[in-house]
Amino acid sequence: MAKKSKRMSIKEAVQLINDGDMITFSGFTIWRRPMAIVYEIVRQRKRNLHLIEVNSGTHGEILIGAGCVKVLETCWIGHELYGKVGANAARKLKSGELIVEDYSHVHMIMRFAAGAMGVPYLPTRASLGTDILNPEYDVLGKHGLRDGSNPRIPRRKFEFLTDPFFGEQGDIIHVPAARPNVCIAHVQQVGEEGTVRVYGQRYSDAEAIKAADKVIVVAEEIVPEEVIRQEPTANLIPHYLVDAIIEQPWGAHPTGCFGYYEVDGKFIRDFYSKTKTQEGFDAWAEEWILKVNSFDEYLYKIGFRRLDLLRANSSYKYSTRVKRGA
Repeated sequence: MAKKSKRMSIKEAVQLINDGDMITFSGFTIWRRPMAIVYEIVRQRKRNLHLIEVNSGTHGEILIGAGCVKVLETCWIGHELYGKVGANAARKLKSGELIVEDYSHVHMIMRFAAGAMGVPYLPTRASLGTDILNPEYDVLGKHGLRDGSNPRIPRRKFEFLTDPFFGEQGDIIHVPAARPNVCIAHVQQVGEEGTVRVYGQRYSDAEAIKAADKVIVVAEEIVPEEVIRQEPTANLIPHYLVDAIIEQPWGAHPTGCFGYYEVDGKFIRDFYSKTKTQEGFDAWAEEWILKVNSFDEYLYKIGFRRLDLLRANSSYKYSTRVKRGA
């Protein structure tokens, strides 16, 4: 019997995401973010999403600015050197439209590792003595969201315990597993049946993908499955963990994709400067998302010359034409 194809369009893939879902992403801040999907989430006007990730970035800022997100759990959000602060997240937090729960970087890694292993929590000593572990800053608890009615939200932000095995002195922190409904990943290559290959930094992609119930993979290239399996140690995720695959070249723009193209810093800096107010964000989204019917149309609007400037040299794996520094 023929295997069911996992290929679908970007619009079809976004229809797999429900309002209120807990979602997470591949990549890190401004690298390998699934922007083609993010723009389509905004077009389809998804609401009350619960974002959970190690470090958020430009993609998170767009979803928050568009009013798609109700809860954000992360350790940081911004655009690195192209805009240090997540201005949209800050604005929505101040207005009460966004609930933000703060964990440390290590805590978030541990939470996704627990989710990937299928255990309810993992122990750590990270952030002992900091206000991240101050019960007064349990924001989800303050909003009454830890009442057990949502199986994705743990009843406690953390728990202090003592070592039951060696009797070591001092507190051990247990942090709860991250259990997202959906992980959306942008990668360099995926096989026709879903085997995932990532070049360069892998960040916490494996943990994020394995922790999620449903996995959507957008790839620069869909390649023959029998070819990608010839070197199994180079692959990150087996095919059976992936539910949907989409081929979309340049699908991470304006974030970068190692070996394929650079971060479009000028584009991100422009987004950051123009979206510090809601009026500014609305105008930006109208121009770059809502009046653009597809990601291909978006790339046409970006223009060949700009994309060619960002394109990585196949030997160096980075663009030799992008000007860096002062």
